[in-house]
Amino acid sequence: MLVVDDEGLARSSLTILLKRDPDIQSVEECAGGAAAVEVILRTHPDLVFLDVQMPECGGFEVLERLAGAPLPVIVFVTAYDEYALQAFDAGALDYLLKPFDDSRFKRALQRAKEQLRSRNEAPPRLQRLAVKGSSGVYYLRVEDIDWIEAADYYVCLHVQDKSHLLRRSIADLIGDLDPQWFCRIHRSLIVNLRCVAGIETDGAGEYEVVLQRGQRLRLSRRFRKDFTARMNAGPVRPAG
Repeated sequence: MLVVDDEGLARSSLTILLKRDPDIQSVEECAGGAAAVEVILRTHPDLVFLDVQMPECGGFEVLERLAGAPLPVIVFVTAYDEYALQAFDAGALDYLLKPFDDSRFKRALQRAKEQLRSRNEAPPRLQRLAVKGSSGVYYLRVEDIDWIEAADYYVCLHVQDKSHLLRRSIADLIGDLDPQWFCRIHRSLIVNLRCVAGIETDGAGEYEVVLQRGQRLRLSRRFRKDFTARMNAGPVRPAG
């Protein structure tokens, strides 16, 4: 669990309430949004209580910086009620308005625990994709896909020197792929981390992901931090 708030008293109060619950094993604290992003990418907490307004990097910016990464369950905590709609639009499970009593906190924590249980009961990640060919249907092993690009209402699956169209949106497909191996690097691109050779810059100074087969894919600023953090997290088994 992670508590993020620039006010020390607010962090301590939430930590004390969390530690009263026998299901909570450990609680970390962050005093700012930038530090929270690093901790979330490094430790992958199940649940984050996140303040909305913080100097330099507020709660909504934290979620922007985590775009493309698997998100923990988020409960926003704030003294301002005008951010509630924006919080739910950003994918927050709940919105705690300061000051809140123990009963309201317990309801928020119970909802979060129920959400985590439902996540843990989710079906296994996608192993094969059925694609139509000129003479029938073919089944592709997901781990053999080098990279994926959006193509209107379809995605184009690149497997070695071949490509296959699949009628699904890229936003829908990324949710079924194993986040250990597949990472979004652009709003229209997903890459298999096992196929990555490195990162380079082009003539305009823009970053590109270079694959082992030589393809160069645009790495957008929005997804760069998540991509580099996951590539640096540990050894990646090569594709093949």
